[in-house]
Amino acid sequence: MDNLTHSLVGAVLGQMGLKKKTGLAMPTLIIAANLPDIDATCAVYGIESLSMRRGITHGPIALLVLPILLWGLMLAFDHWQSQRGKRPAERLPVHKGWLLALAYVGCLSHPALDWLNNYGIRLLEPFSHRWFYGDSIFIIDLWIWIALAVSLWLSLRGERRGAANWRRPAWIGFTAVCAYIFVNGLITGAAERMASRALAASGQKDALVVASPPPLAFWKREIFWRTPDRYGTASFVPGVGGHVDLTGAPTGMGDPRIATWVKADPAARAFLFWSRMPVAQRQGDTILFRDQRFMHPLAQDRFQVRFTAPDIASHPE
Repeated sequence: MDNLTHSLVGAVLGQMGLKKKTGLAMPTLIIAANLPDIDATCAVYGIESLSMRRGITHGPIALLVLPILLWGLMLAFDHWQSQRGKRPAERLPVHKGWLLALAYVGCLSHPALDWLNNYGIRLLEPFSHRWFYGDSIFIIDLWIWIALAVSLWLSLRGERRGAANWRRPAWIGFTAVCAYIFVNGLITGAAERMASRALAASGQKDALVVASPPPLAFWKREIFWRTPDRYGTASFVPGVGGHVDLTGAPTGMGDPRIATWVKADPAARAFLFWSRMPVAQRQGDTILFRDQRFMHPLAQDRFQVRFTAPDIASHPE
């Protein structure tokens, strides 16, 4: 998910009452909720960053170590302020146990949210390079923003006014988002089952089917399917049904020379390592790699790589 969502989740967790457990609870929760995204610095490597993101910093070793590092920094910050007489008088005493626990709560919320979309996350890195996908929530979900932001604002306003139940709006917002995620998971499951049945009826029983929610229209699903040699699309709306394009188009990935060609191109290797549904399109003496999930005009430039195949001329199709 985007970092605004991660930050809002950390803040709502604090307003649910966790911020009263120890001093520096709120900043710890918010920072921890974003901490695994320190790998975003690899974006300087361009398309090659696709193979670096959502990997080692989202895996078990990092999720064990990062909260401890943050905990140490927050303790040091509190001590530094105390030594210089700059520690806010209204700050609660820092409880080391609770501060460490909240660092873990915030940090673990990050991969839980990232898993929900179809970009992918390597939850077991470095022990396994396998990608995991939830396919339930769009990577930037306006409805989650609204639910979390409104509940956070209402909770903070109630707290400032001295209301006894100031935690309630945060709990309501958190529960609403959890229910929203659950319902979206059900919609994705129904969409994938519908498409799989249609493909199986047409003789394509082993097709990979991925349902993805579009921006804003969370109740709809854009569906992508592929077999070893063809790929296509479908659509689904709960209560209405769906349509599957059974014709499809060649994936272009059947050329046995591709595996040899990409060895000499770091960007192509990185793309194929990340890509869940790769498509190879021949354009003269070059090949364009794209991913079915990200062929929308607004996203495709960020999720494609073009490289020159060394022996197309001598081995034309």
